[in-house]
Amino acid sequence: MKTTDNMAQESAPGGFASAAQPAASSTIITQSDTIQCGETSIPSQGENLPAWYARPKSFSGTLPVVLVVQEIFGVHEHIRDLCRRLALEGYLAVAPELYFREGDPQEYHDIPTLLSELVSKVPDSQVLADLDHAANWAARHDGDIRRLAITGFCWGGRISWLFAAHNPQVRAAAAWYGRLEGEKTLKQQKHPIDIAVDLNAPVLGLYGGQDEGIPLESIDKMRQALHAANAKAEIVVYPDAGHAFNADYRPGYHAESARDGWQRMLAWFKQYGVAPDA
Repeated sequence: MKTTDNMAQESAPGGFASAAQPAASSTIITQSDTIQCGETSIPSQGENLPAWYARPKSFSGTLPVVLVVQEIFGVHEHIRDLCRRLALEGYLAVAPELYFREGDPQEYHDIPTLLSELVSKVPDSQVLADLDHAANWAARHDGDIRRLAITGFCWGGRISWLFAAHNPQVRAAAAWYGRLEGEKTLKQQKHPIDIAVDLNAPVLGLYGGQDEGIPLESIDKMRQALHAANAKAEIVVYPDAGHAFNADYRPGYHAESARDGWQRMLAWFKQYGVAPDA
């Protein structure tokens, strides 16, 4: 992986969400001639779901699959780069555009408007079904559905918890700073704390101790719910990190916590059977 000011600046105009600009100098751009990546289209619920994928160019047999769930900003350059990083580890990574029916997050230039006018209108049930279809697409494109994992960031962190309770094929999940509780609506009827008893797969939660949107009290309540449900889950809190600490293109990036979280995620996947062939 390379991190340079010039590379971040070159990628920013078309690559990063408008509401998340400008890209920070810490932005990581992964370059490798050993991976294949690009856009694709996935049949889902009668429509064509846009998605980004990345995979190793050379492999034998089939590939373990990781569904990568976007932040509120959609599948912009940061999410695409996370897919490339997973491909370097030997995974087929797929990141579907989960807002495509409701709108384009690139058209919003500030976070409050993006949340109120787009993100809040996306039904969880629709998202979970689209992720099911993304997993099925991966199975038809050299992915091993018996080695299926999911990871998500911010908005996608919450979805990762929900998907681990929704799809029994998931072997492992890693949820990065996803909201654990909150107001329920017709489109968001449950939150992670409500489905702790329903988890089908072990979940690793990665959170920042300085996250003002997800207080430690909420994390403690989630831990209690997981314990009561006897669920296979672990929540790691990084005391010096805030929200979105893995988002290297944003000012809140906390490199030490991000690196540790990434290695913990990979180890978690391998512990629960989602590992590339040796």
